[in-house]
Amino acid sequence: MNKRVFVSGCYDMLHSGHVAFFKEASQFGDLYVGIGSDRTILELKNRRTINSERERLYMVKSIRYVRDACINTGSGIMDFIESVDRFKPDIFVVNADGSTPEKEQFCKERGIEYIVLERTPEDGLEARSTTSLRNTVKSQIPYRIDLAGTWIDQPYVSKYHGGWAITVSIEPTQEFEERSGMSTSTRKAIKKLFPYQLPDYNPELLAKLVFCFENEPTLQQYVSGAQDSIGICIPGLVRHYYNGNYWPDKIEQCDDESILSWLEEHICLVHTFNRPADTHVDADTNISEEGVKALADAAEGAWNAIMNKDLTEFAKYFNASFDAQIKMFPHMVSEELQKYINLYKEKSLALKLSGAGGGGYLILLVDKPLENSIRIKIRRKDNL
Repeated sequence: MNKRVFVSGCYDMLHSGHVAFFKEASQFGDLYVGIGSDRTILELKNRRTINSERERLYMVKSIRYVRDACINTGSGIMDFIESVDRFKPDIFVVNADGSTPEKEQFCKERGIEYIVLERTPEDGLEARSTTSLRNTVKSQIPYRIDLAGTWIDQPYVSKYHGGWAITVSIEPTQEFEERSGMSTSTRKAIKKLFPYQLPDYNPELLAKLVFCFENEPTLQQYVSGAQDSIGICIPGLVRHYYNGNYWPDKIEQCDDESILSWLEEHICLVHTFNRPADTHVDADTNISEEGVKALADAAEGAWNAIMNKDLTEFAKYFNASFDAQIKMFPHMVSEELQKYINLYKEKSLALKLSGAGGGGYLILLVDKPLENSIRIKIRRKDNL
């Protein structure tokens, strides 16, 4: 009779390194595999698996070097104890980076031979690990751009006058720079919950969940505005109405394909520079009822122009929204940033800064996208 060999692991994102490990371990006898449960991996690594435990079990069992496999029923790094009792192995095999004194002592107490292997890729293949693969997998978490009403989502602004913020959820066609008005901080918060893509869940409730998660109840001085979580989580073109509260009173979504395609044709982005760390865009503010009303009126006008696909009117209110922002928050635009604005004023119908300003991306309204500019791809409702 062949000896029984046991290995245990997560085996998420199954790759050639796993197969090579199974092949080498099977040379010692019939191979049995214990697989970490979804619950255990979440507890140990504070993240969800890419593939469910049932999918992982199916794939591992399908590998020809594996005699049988099961989902470990325990918890923690020693979650395999009941699986060992089930398979009664003669040999326990681990990779060098998975070897622990606890595992070795466990095998010693039970009279199980303990073998440690080095990671050795199959001839002609690169060394693989789940960690390295995770670092190369592109996140599908969207970004957002704000078209009008920026700052109205802060209660210290909307308390003077209610108004709409207009955002667009865009596909991650590229990695946008941090500290550049693309809500990368909110996106990072989302990736702690959902590393690679948003779940198939009610978008508005998901946005509220993200907002609460990012702004956990601490003594932090700054609360990230809801327009960021809403702009990322709710697909298409969205406007949200604020009136003295952190969360909007109402949210309206437009997923009309003709309007979304029209926006994609007339919006492009150019990067200036990342917002310097010592920038304080909320210093020396000049917030008043008159100023906030101007911001709110510009957002209302911009929305109506978009609904009518009237580029001239949209440009008018797009500029008006940016002007209203700068009057209330003059540090949004530095002397260095003004040079970029002056340059692209001549090349566009209208422009504004994405986010709070101080640097970052210029959002340009154009007849046709400029050469070397960044085109946007709006996230559709069907792409959830």
